[in-house]
Amino acid sequence: MNNPRPCILQIAIDTPLNAVFDYRWQCEPADRPHAGQLALVPFAHREVVGLIVGVAEQTDVPVDKLKDALAVRAQLSPLSPQWLALAGFAADYYQRPLGEVALPGLPKNLRVGTTVALDRAIKKLAKLAAPHDPAPADMPVLNASQQQAADAIGGAQGFQPTLLYGVTGSGKTEVYLQACAQVLAREAEGQILILVPEINLTPQLEANIRARFPGVMLATLHSSLSEGERMLHWLAAHQGKARIVLGTRLAILASLPQLKLIVIDEEHDPSYKQQEGLRYSARDLAVWRAWQLQIPIVLGSATPSLESWHHAQSGRYRKLELRERAVRNAVLPQVKLIDMERDKPTDGLTAALVAAIGQRLERGEQSLLFLNRRGYAPVICCESCGWVSECTRCTSFMVLHRPEHRLRCHHCSLEMRIPRHCPTCGNVDLQPLGRGTQRVEEGLQALFPEARVLRIDADSTRKKGSAQEAFDTVHRGEVDILIGTQMVAKGHDFKKLTLVGIMNPDTALFSQDYRASERLFAQLMQVAGRAGRAGIPSEVLIQTRYPQHPLYGAVVHHDYDHFASALLEEREQAALPPYLFQALLRAEARELATALEFLAMARDCLEHPGITINDPIPMTMTRVHNVDRAQLLVESPSRPALQAFLKEWMRALRDLKSRVKWSLEVDPLDI
Repeated sequence: MNNPRPCILQIAIDTPLNAVFDYRWQCEPADRPHAGQLALVPFAHREVVGLIVGVAEQTDVPVDKLKDALAVRAQLSPLSPQWLALAGFAADYYQRPLGEVALPGLPKNLRVGTTVALDRAIKKLAKLAAPHDPAPADMPVLNASQQQAADAIGGAQGFQPTLLYGVTGSGKTEVYLQACAQVLAREAEGQILILVPEINLTPQLEANIRARFPGVMLATLHSSLSEGERMLHWLAAHQGKARIVLGTRLAILASLPQLKLIVIDEEHDPSYKQQEGLRYSARDLAVWRAWQLQIPIVLGSATPSLESWHHAQSGRYRKLELRERAVRNAVLPQVKLIDMERDKPTDGLTAALVAAIGQRLERGEQSLLFLNRRGYAPVICCESCGWVSECTRCTSFMVLHRPEHRLRCHHCSLEMRIPRHCPTCGNVDLQPLGRGTQRVEEGLQALFPEARVLRIDADSTRKKGSAQEAFDTVHRGEVDILIGTQMVAKGHDFKKLTLVGIMNPDTALFSQDYRASERLFAQLMQVAGRAGRAGIPSEVLIQTRYPQHPLYGAVVHHDYDHFASALLEEREQAALPPYLFQALLRAEARELATALEFLAMARDCLEHPGITINDPIPMTMTRVHNVDRAQLLVESPSRPALQAFLKEWMRALRDLKSRVKWSLEVDPLDI
């Protein structure tokens, strides 16, 4: 028998410290650990699970300073070198320690001290017979453009990024599925990753995939799964048993050792960008992962992001187009603008919109009212003295939620009872100002008492499974009028829906965010696309005070091409992304002056030829939960130059003596 020999485990730990830590480990030579395995180690008076990124014979740390690793998770096969490279790239690009990227990307049950959950998942998965019959069920006949797209994607070899640009209802999902069928048939052990932007889009697509590929194991990965479910599904992907993995943005960090195709549905959606912790773009990481593995990737959308459109125009991405709806005789809805200066709204609804809803009720068809503002009213006010319901912890208003008899801040979640009288002057006549989905629901129930009205927003779907139950109700035809926020705007195929009414879209026209018009156009086109998908003539009515605005003209004509070209021209002239690369340094402190002082120090701490560092300014939402926030924007026309600067800058920032909490976001979406 061989004598145990010591080695050094180089381990990444989930900590803000930008370092890899060395630990001693004694083992038989045959049992020597590998990079990609997990290990239990002592760290800062506690025991944590870390990721082994290297195994060495010696270290420059004095031996007496090293601690012993406590255990190596030998029952789990190592994460692949390709996965480690992905985590390393994300850490490097987004300027975060490797441990902060790699460890949170794993299921929580893998990161705890005990192996009970892991052992249980391994046993449960072993009992599941992994189906390995990739033959799909009967596939519908595609039209010519769909078939061309499916063959081009399914037959692609090597790194081939494809932008699938198809109007709403053009059958992009069917193209994905038939392309997947080709890949599964060709690659004996191949795996496919399909990303969707939101959790509520997974059940419908999951059902389609299971029906189409009954002989293939499907794993789903999103934050609504229980920890046990996520562990099991992640393990099925890691072991290669799950040949199709469907998930939200966190699934881009899943272990898929035989990945052969990546599909990103609704690639334009901002939800693909993580907004806290590691602020990564799942779409961008997916493109890098496809390049790393030299596999095809398809990005699908009816309203592509300007970045992807720019890549397609410049030839970096191949562009495939679906210009017609897939269902025979189905055409895009007719879009009309209602001038609210002429047709004055009553309770937020113009006479034209009310009449159109009434016509649908008479014909037994469904209507959708889209208002991206939940709650009853954005604020309550006193008309006597001008008091408004401001949040005491944020630079925001307390939103009225009338059914719950509460005022609620949507930023810090502070709640309070609705005051009986004005806190300033004592006036008891407090009035709601503006409209949210709850108030529109109340008004419609009064206007159409016989109609079946359903509201779908973050407030009405808080319970697990409630969103899917609500959507199923609509699909069964048990709803006449649907009121919703962005939750209903994309991905859903409502067969009987023939009218979409869009309320209060004008505020985005005057936003200081240069991306606001791009997002508004995408939102309007997506929600308009819910109508008329089954071939029934349909229309979209947009209530606006600015019917002459060119954005609305583009929506009326379903003209994404010219709208995107005009926006790209504006961006190029203004030196904005995608013609410029940005990073945003944010600082938080109890006092705004403290945050601004830190950012001023950050601005001046390093020479930066070729890099533009703007002056520090307060964030638009300056105070959240009693914390003041400021930001500093860094720009460069060269991505490599910006990355080189950020690496050096981060080292300098860590040396600054300050108690300010700060974070860096690369490629920010919200400025």
